[in-house]
Amino acid sequence: MGDLGTYIPIVLALTLAKDLDLGTTLIFTGIYNAVTGAVYGVPMPVQPMKSIAAVAISSTAEEFGIPEIMAAGICTGGILFVLGISGLMQFVFNVIPLSVVRGIQLSQGLAFAMSAVKYVRKEQNFSKSKSVGDRPWFGLDGLVLALACVLFIILVNGDGEQEEGEEEERNGSRRRWVWIRKVVSNVPSALLIFLLGVVLAFIRKPSIVHDIKFGPSKIKLVRMDKEAWKNGFLKGTIPQLPLSVLNSVVAVCKLSHDLFPEKKFSATSVSMTVGLMNMVGCWFGAMPTCHGAGGLAGQYKFGGRSGGCVALLGVAKLVLGLVLGGSLVGIMEKFPVGVLGALLLFAGIELAMAARDMSTKGDAFVMLVCTAVSLGTNAAIGFVAGIVLYVVLWMRNYGRVKPTGLPLQIDQHP
Repeated sequence: MGDLGTYIPIVLALTLAKDLDLGTTLIFTGIYNAVTGAVYGVPMPVQPMKSIAAVAISSTAEEFGIPEIMAAGICTGGILFVLGISGLMQFVFNVIPLSVVRGIQLSQGLAFAMSAVKYVRKEQNFSKSKSVGDRPWFGLDGLVLALACVLFIILVNGDGEQEEGEEEERNGSRRRWVWIRKVVSNVPSALLIFLLGVVLAFIRKPSIVHDIKFGPSKIKLVRMDKEAWKNGFLKGTIPQLPLSVLNSVVAVCKLSHDLFPEKKFSATSVSMTVGLMNMVGCWFGAMPTCHGAGGLAGQYKFGGRSGGCVALLGVAKLVLGLVLGGSLVGIMEKFPVGVLGALLLFAGIELAMAARDMSTKGDAFVMLVCTAVSLGTNAAIGFVAGIVLYVVLWMRNYGRVKPTGLPLQIDQHP
């Protein structure tokens, strides 16, 4: 359950705001979990493509709806598959400045967070993609409840940093406090808040129980016209691709090697599996997905040491999608939006926090310009602006500025 803190709020937000087929998404992501767990033998996470999700959540359905989301996922998956099978992954990683990648992550994380604050403060009409008034203070979807959820997550998770190597102290009460804090930090706060939201959904509309019908939702092909392909590629694929190269492939391989040195797999195979997942599932309306270093670290934190744990998670998703897939949307329609906002806020903050490793003024300058342009226009234009700015600064310094990138070497061959 280590990566559910990101999976749950994004899937919920896309289901409520964009009519994502939750049953189909659970079925396909369950299959992805089971297959990747068996293939790699490590707790390889399956997470939403965050940049594509951020664009979708912060846009209207007319601007970036389900066809555009799926087109973006297919294009991203296709490019990753080609990069993997051709051995060009390391080259692409080397030519994309890390400061630009961090700028995209910061902008998309802030976009998530701003949407989350809007969900907490305002009541939403998702069918019209707009706010309809201030959220009442009290009630089963009130402001007090949402703020209580935010406070609970902060008390459990703190700032998200893990405390390494705590000094042993002679004071017994101090040791007990440290132990209690460690236990509390391992509580799956996002899962508990999600379960609370589900319970509240049934309380808000008890007749949901009678509306439940067993069986999966009807899986059908998503129709994507020329405009959907164009917008999906320009607004979704372009900003998502550098994030996927860095976090879904390169960083995952490096972290997996650090945590599980006995497990050997290549960037080629990882990029190909990410590509195949999206080139298949997105045609049927499953949410675009990828792997992620943060999700792998989360699985490890909660005790995941083999592919079996994510395979079991996949089986649970698959069973839920097959048994209740056709009824899940009706249940989620009554899920408290303020509670969703609380979950989504921390998913956005987690994504934005990746930008904290920009330690030089030059890198921070490129990152912040990329972020500002992305928020002011869209992530694709922000990405191009960041690349242009980086090249201009490099030329201004006559090549003395070394292109920024993670010092990772990845094996292109199994």
